[in-house]
Amino acid sequence: MRICILVLFVFAMSVGAVHAENVNIGDVEAFRQALEQDGFTVQQGRIGYLDIIKLYDNGVLPSAYGNNPSTKYLTYFVPPAPGHIVPELFSRITKALGMGQDTSAFWTLGPDEAIVFIGRTPPECRYFSFDHYLLSRTYGNEDRWIFANLADTVNNLVINTQGTPNGTAGNPFNQTTVIVATADRGVDQRIQAAAIRAGYSSEIFNTQVFPSTMLNMSLEDSSDNFVMLIRPALYKDKQAGNDYLNNTPATVFRITPNESAKLDPYDYPKLRVRGTGATELDLIDDLEKLRTAILDKYNGSNATELPTSIAVPLGSDAIQRGIDAVAPNNDAFYLWSGNQTVSSQTPPFPNLTLFYDFLRNPAITLGNDTNEFIIVYGVNHVATGKATYSNFAIYGADVWNGVGAIEDPVFNGTAEEYLPDNPNAKYLYVYKIARNCNGDPHCFAVPTGPGAYGIALDQPVMIAWRSYLEKATKTGPSSSEMVYDRAIKFDPKM
Repeated sequence: MRICILVLFVFAMSVGAVHAENVNIGDVEAFRQALEQDGFTVQQGRIGYLDIIKLYDNGVLPSAYGNNPSTKYLTYFVPPAPGHIVPELFSRITKALGMGQDTSAFWTLGPDEAIVFIGRTPPECRYFSFDHYLLSRTYGNEDRWIFANLADTVNNLVINTQGTPNGTAGNPFNQTTVIVATADRGVDQRIQAAAIRAGYSSEIFNTQVFPSTMLNMSLEDSSDNFVMLIRPALYKDKQAGNDYLNNTPATVFRITPNESAKLDPYDYPKLRVRGTGATELDLIDDLEKLRTAILDKYNGSNATELPTSIAVPLGSDAIQRGIDAVAPNNDAFYLWSGNQTVSSQTPPFPNLTLFYDFLRNPAITLGNDTNEFIIVYGVNHVATGKATYSNFAIYGADVWNGVGAIEDPVFNGTAEEYLPDNPNAKYLYVYKIARNCNGDPHCFAVPTGPGAYGIALDQPVMIAWRSYLEKATKTGPSSSEMVYDRAIKFDPKM
């Protein structure tokens, strides 16, 4: 079962490695030598792109895991610890694909080991973060997919880089940084000292803590599996973003001490606190007026209002209950057009299919009749200052394949048509989802394919919303301060 989990993300990943001679990220070879002189074994990994829908279409993932169409994820490919090997099945598959067989997107980590990112941050974009996850855990003889984040991210508002030394205000984009992911304080300090000896500034280090008190950290078959994700969203220059995706100017090291030392584990890190006390709730009355105007405009159709609720559990909640968290991020607030929420009363879902069955929407489909469509509307959370960027995406509800997203820049001015004399219309938005937009500039045409890049006419659909990174708190907005987005399905009257 563990080998099967390790295989899941293998297909269709393009991997790029950065060599030590790349002067843009410092003297990586000198860093390696300093680490080796301090008694570490240093193994170089890779950074690669995850096309999750492609993985699903190739039959190696059971779903698309609610992929964010606004973001192309990157991940670390990490070598196994010294004396260990990548499982044989994984090795055969990677060899057949022409990839290096000496790394894996999923990996175990000893309590005295570290994974280190050395390189450039993404080019200018609305948001980026580096996040670490518990991917899977063994319960008795059963492996469960958990996919739960472990703590806060290292995001563009908090990261230490050459452009934002020690987290001061500045430019965090396309800047050199070092990110150490480890459970042990002593190992972290030794790695940073080696980097300084190699010429890296002491002001560009970041630590991602693996909280060993809640993790099974070892190199045995029963240990936890981990994965790292880099999320850049909405590049200012799309070509620069593609270049970063295809040839990331960074490298990854797995660092293992040659001799055991007394462990000095980090405590669970203090989390950034959500919420400022400022809410959007004064806009509820305006949102109700917008709802009435939408229903009036389409009063010749049958209207079905889709319930909105919080979509996914927090990572710590999922870990404690042994359920699949579907890769959440502490920087985000998630909603979906479903009528159930994972709660403390929800039993664990060791089987991923059962989990998605539980979360599935009412059977709402989207046909190609010109009078069949979905209207998505709500508060523009960026305009109110509660988010750095927000979007909504259309998904196939069976496998959570996101086929398109509408981001907040196109929300501007879309509510004035419905509320022409309302000064608060600038804080609201309206957008249409259909198969044929008939020239409507505020409409997304849902494709039927190819594969899971589209949604079949008879496949159930759902809407999901993301609001990322409140600037005042440098983390996700608080649900108690947000006005929930909404959606209405319209069908022709019979």
